[in-house]
Amino acid sequence: MNQGAAIVGSGPNGLAAAITLARAGVPVTVFESAPQVGGGMRTGEPVAPGLRHDLCSAIHPMALASEFFRRFELERRIEFAVPEASYAHPLDAGVGSGAGEAAIAYRSLARTADELGRDGGAFRSLLAPLVRRVDQVQEFAMGGGMLRVPDSAFTAFAVGLRALEQGTGLWNARFRGDAAPALLAGAFAHGMTRLPSLAAAGVGLVLATHAHARGWPVPIGGSQSIADAMTADLLAHGGSIVTDTTIGDLAELRAYGEFGTVICDTSARGLAAIARRQLPSSYRRRLARVRPGPGACKVDFELDGPIPWRDERVALSPTVHLGGTRAEIAASERDVTRGKRSESPFVLLAQPDAWDTARNRAGRIAIWSYTHVPTGWAGDESAAVIRQIERFAPGFRDRIVAIRTTSALEFSQYNANYLGGDIGAGAITLPQLLARPSAGPAPWRTPVPGLYLASASVAPGPGVHGLAGWYAARDALRRDFGLPEPALGVDAARG
Repeated sequence: MNQGAAIVGSGPNGLAAAITLARAGVPVTVFESAPQVGGGMRTGEPVAPGLRHDLCSAIHPMALASEFFRRFELERRIEFAVPEASYAHPLDAGVGSGAGEAAIAYRSLARTADELGRDGGAFRSLLAPLVRRVDQVQEFAMGGGMLRVPDSAFTAFAVGLRALEQGTGLWNARFRGDAAPALLAGAFAHGMTRLPSLAAAGVGLVLATHAHARGWPVPIGGSQSIADAMTADLLAHGGSIVTDTTIGDLAELRAYGEFGTVICDTSARGLAAIARRQLPSSYRRRLARVRPGPGACKVDFELDGPIPWRDERVALSPTVHLGGTRAEIAASERDVTRGKRSESPFVLLAQPDAWDTARNRAGRIAIWSYTHVPTGWAGDESAAVIRQIERFAPGFRDRIVAIRTTSALEFSQYNANYLGGDIGAGAITLPQLLARPSAGPAPWRTPVPGLYLASASVAPGPGVHGLAGWYAARDALRRDFGLPEPALGVDAARG
């Protein structure tokens, strides 16, 4: 008889798995190596006391779109600010849209297209069919293993056709200027992979679709508020959490009880190490073949005032993509994927304080940023990041009070899932999207009964969405416990 479940790792997928099992009445224990649960959903004070920065994820395009979080009713548990502009993309003087020296992705696709000028119609025609079918796009992209029959063949065709265009040398064919392609390139660069590529286009088109649908929300209080809400629900349903405990071998779990089911929110290589005695060698080799992607170097700032953007509309969004034109961003990402640091890197920046006014006291501004670097890079990229920000916000340098840099190597020490600083737990390439880490409709299953992998190393991949954990837990309920899927909503929690 199955005695219960152990969850190794407390990131969004680990907590989603634990909540799902606990709600079904399964005894659940979560093991976390860090002192604090949350994985990539932690908020702390890395720069200065009293100044709160998100330690990994900051903006959450999937928080209002993920089916798990929608069923969990996350929006009823914590407060989100949903800005009118999902993201902004500054450009050099003379390069921007007709409205100014930046391209802005408003939640309104029509407004976005209007400000893009001569390329507005082409931009609208690319995204409008996807925005109208945002739920089907989400299901196609995030509904589980990629090698499955999608619910909507039309939506799958629409996404695929656009990915073929935007993921190949045809990606500029529909555009005449630089603003619209740059606006898309910033979203595509979230894939931390070569541009153009089918994988980056797939990731970017989904993110751009959400930008013009539910938006890219900011959790009030920081990403930690999501982890706290999930933790509270788990504990309310009888789950338990053990922190400061690294599980290096499945045998170590016996010290805490008998667990018939184990779900690992670890990297693919982490699972291979933890279950090295149980997994067949062929599957261990498959896990070992999961290639890490580029690393992230994170640079956090304390400022004495808002960033002085040359185009004031950039302040309308908490998310800013820096890197110039599409050609410049593609060149930067190409360097990184080839193992070279870029002299003019792509920078993802978050400026959430204007939407989360209670996070930090007046006069102290927390800025979060990261840039892409070769895997395992130990260098400090703060100078390059400052140059890129200063390029579009002259005077930024004079606003800096303090800086804290986390190198890619330090990121891997902060979270073992981030091998070499790869915060996606595996490169975003077409083969590693189709078989992440293995092909089939249930990639979270392993050859060992009762053992599952549920992390960003599994389809549907990186992001704070909890879906890999939810899918694995639902599978475990059916296969290991013979139990139905539980309700997850707030009112269901009350009985």
